[in-house]
Amino acid sequence: MGLLRRRRNRTSLKLRRSFGSYSDGKERGLALCGLVPGCWGGLNAEAVGGCEFFKGKIVFLSFGEVSNAEAIRLNLWLRKEELHTVQYPRNKWKVQNKARGMAMKNEKSKILVFGGTGYIGNYMVKASIFLGHPTYVYARPITPQASPSKIDLHKNLQSMGVTIFQGELNEHEKIVSVLREVDIVISTLAYPQVLDQLKIIDAIKVAGNIKRFLPSDFGCEEDRVTPLPPFEDILDKKRKIRRVIEAAGIPYTFVSANCFGAYFVNYLLRPHEKKDDVVVYGGGKAKAVLNYEEDIALYTIKVANDPRTCNRIVLYRPPKNIVSQLELISLWEKKTGRSFNRVYVPEEELVRLSETTPAPNNIPVSILHSIFAKGELMSFELGEDDIEASSLYPDFEYTTIDQLLDIFLVNPPKPAVAAFE
Repeated sequence: MGLLRRRRNRTSLKLRRSFGSYSDGKERGLALCGLVPGCWGGLNAEAVGGCEFFKGKIVFLSFGEVSNAEAIRLNLWLRKEELHTVQYPRNKWKVQNKARGMAMKNEKSKILVFGGTGYIGNYMVKASIFLGHPTYVYARPITPQASPSKIDLHKNLQSMGVTIFQGELNEHEKIVSVLREVDIVISTLAYPQVLDQLKIIDAIKVAGNIKRFLPSDFGCEEDRVTPLPPFEDILDKKRKIRRVIEAAGIPYTFVSANCFGAYFVNYLLRPHEKKDDVVVYGGGKAKAVLNYEEDIALYTIKVANDPRTCNRIVLYRPPKNIVSQLELISLWEKKTGRSFNRVYVPEEELVRLSETTPAPNNIPVSILHSIFAKGELMSFELGEDDIEASSLYPDFEYTTIDQLLDIFLVNPPKPAVAAFE
């Protein structure tokens, strides 16, 4: 245990800032012991087969050569909550709250995520599990041509206790039957599938039991912005989905999550490329809102279950996540000790590119113009009737921009690419 104690602080930091699976058994075991005060000496570092983390807590543990009796002895103490392990399913151990035990699962709403294997959808699924909800995913079928990464993703979700229904969006009867097993539906479908949500809406109307539907918004507040035509076309389709939901009388919550924080930090700062130039869109002073994807997902699961947000729009505008490009770059310079050459792309050039660049590549240009040149995310004041997530849940400790950049220093999230076709 001497080695474990010596490495405890460094490994604990890495663990708390990580989100995903560890592949090295030794490091994983050391990190686990580093987080557990008084971790018993019988835990072999190589015995821990897999860990999945969300907001610094363990979502599930997978053990190798550890007996049931030994695993039950593992007492985890995280965030002042006493936890114990429960076998689920074979050789998988799901962390449960000791006070509420397995009964907690039956008290929680059942959540179905469409697009749960996608970028933001994967965060939603893990947030749902993290908050103790029975979680389901409706995903395209695995075919013989499926990539190994997709197969692994399905296995990973199933290992966390997620029930995956495989099917297409045009399989109406199958979707209806799935909906009748759940309470809440969250759609995280990408832009090319936005209008396919009409099929989900039709199925919800037939099923007749859904307590809340959250369509795939999660960006700017589309009813209060007027971007350039390529981006406007996207928002028109999302607005259509909103109006159809309202007309159908389906209980809903519309979410305006603003920017995916890790996605845009990667896009704006390019930390993986180690370049000295940083592109600034417009003058760089327009304020945007960058929220860490983990927090977006957790807020979303919370509002999906909150009676105060039924048939309302919820905006995610935490004060410490409001930042301009120039402020973001300066903060990154302080943290890295580097200096960056700012290369400005004038607003007029962004407008020109949106008009001359072939579709769909003109869409991201229009989005950059709306957010970072025009500053539309912060172009309107919130009124008394607006619901803002960080005000609604003041006890929730969201990840600030400063903390998000710390994550990029220790364990930077991988860059992602948005789908527009």
